[in-house]
Amino acid sequence: MKSKMKYVVLTLLVFMQFSCNDWLELIPPSGLIRDEFWKSKEDVEAVLMASYESFGSMDRNLFLYGELRADLLQGDVNQSDDERNVMESNIYPSNSFASWSNLYKVINYCNEVIKNAPLVQGIDNTFTDFQLRSLVSEAVFLRSLAYFYLVRLYRDVPLVLDPSESDDTDFYLPQTPEDAVLEQIAGDLTANRDFAPTESFPTIEENKGRASKAAFDALLAEIALWRFQYEEALTHIQKIEQNIEFEMMPSSRWFQIFYPGNSLESIFEFQFDGNRNQRNNTFGLTEQNAYQYDPSQASVEMFGREFSKEIVRGEGATIAKIGDDNYLIWKYVGQSPDGLSVRAGAQQYSANWVVYRLADVLLMKAEALSQLDRYNEALTIINEIRERANVQPVSIPFNKVAFEDAILEERALELAYEGKRWFDLLRMGRRNNFSRKSKLIEIIVSNVPSTQKRILSAKLTNPSGWYLPIQKDEIERNRNLVQNPYYDF
Repeated sequence: MKSKMKYVVLTLLVFMQFSCNDWLELIPPSGLIRDEFWKSKEDVEAVLMASYESFGSMDRNLFLYGELRADLLQGDVNQSDDERNVMESNIYPSNSFASWSNLYKVINYCNEVIKNAPLVQGIDNTFTDFQLRSLVSEAVFLRSLAYFYLVRLYRDVPLVLDPSESDDTDFYLPQTPEDAVLEQIAGDLTANRDFAPTESFPTIEENKGRASKAAFDALLAEIALWRFQYEEALTHIQKIEQNIEFEMMPSSRWFQIFYPGNSLESIFEFQFDGNRNQRNNTFGLTEQNAYQYDPSQASVEMFGREFSKEIVRGEGATIAKIGDDNYLIWKYVGQSPDGLSVRAGAQQYSANWVVYRLADVLLMKAEALSQLDRYNEALTIINEIRERANVQPVSIPFNKVAFEDAILEERALELAYEGKRWFDLLRMGRRNNFSRKSKLIEIIVSNVPSTQKRILSAKLTNPSGWYLPIQKDEIERNRNLVQNPYYDF
């Protein structure tokens, strides 16, 4: 969070980078002064769409937040030095990857909507209560999702609930403890969930690309799982299961989750349309000639035909082999699960970023059930996911550790490169007072050269090192911020 946040509506200049519908083209024009803005519901919707655009444009970082420090990714020759240092846990507060400014940019857009939308209703007599509550609920969802990323990345963070309304506004807020931030956003989501849109917009892109009630339920479930509130997680997941709008894609159509996207399985995804120059960042990050990121050896052993029996999710779908010992990540560059047909033209930049889908939520449910000793129910879900992938069912000893390992592996198989892996590992490492810290370290160090294993193992022994530092520029601007002691050299 910058002390002088410049993401204010009076100087908005937002060029939309994604979507294929008018609903995401309602953007604030540049050069406005505040007295000329916030006059109609269209102004409210414009800033809300800027929130979606701003969050979606972070898809490159959303990918890296969830994969960079885990075990399924390896850097190539064009990987940046800062990102390589993060991957190797050689992180300093000067590292540019540690910047949280883009997440706070999203938060400030959302705070603008939440504060000003009720005031606009007093001016625009066509702005109904239903419309007001619906638009505010979407802003609450996006703000809550941004904060959920922040606490998983940094732990304690400043909790900003009011907008920066002038360029002279100074923020010198200290961090709020993680539990208090999570309590705030869980309460906000619960209070606004019933006002969220249903899946009744005129286009599938809008239904999947805006924060529906099901998106609220998925986020609430994941927050509860992060807090080890298993019964609460099951309550939220049950609401999604009762929604007939969602169903698992059959194995023959599994890859349609990513191309063309917006599948029956999808709950919420950020939308892109390369035909309108609304381009994602994941194609450029993972395509063959980028030389930035490739599947790790652990990933090749998980998906490659030489090692794995995975067909639906394996080589040609999740990853693709392009030469001897040379693989690329396929979910964002392919147009079919053949490992050969690369997206062409504008379609290269149209891969949506899937935030939540049904298989993800069902595996959350399996995790919650297993932690409640409801092993038979958890096993049924795991094997349903495996059956969809055309792989043999598994038999798991009825104890929490065995199920935790099996679910971690199944989530890796199903959700690889969807920005989930690092957070899944952290959840395991934090559970039961860090009782399985050594397992997390074992998984992570498996992805580094043998010469670095001992050093990295030592670094990761301290759980404070699992989080990013506050970037030094933020510390210099705001003396109320306290650096993560792990990085306080």
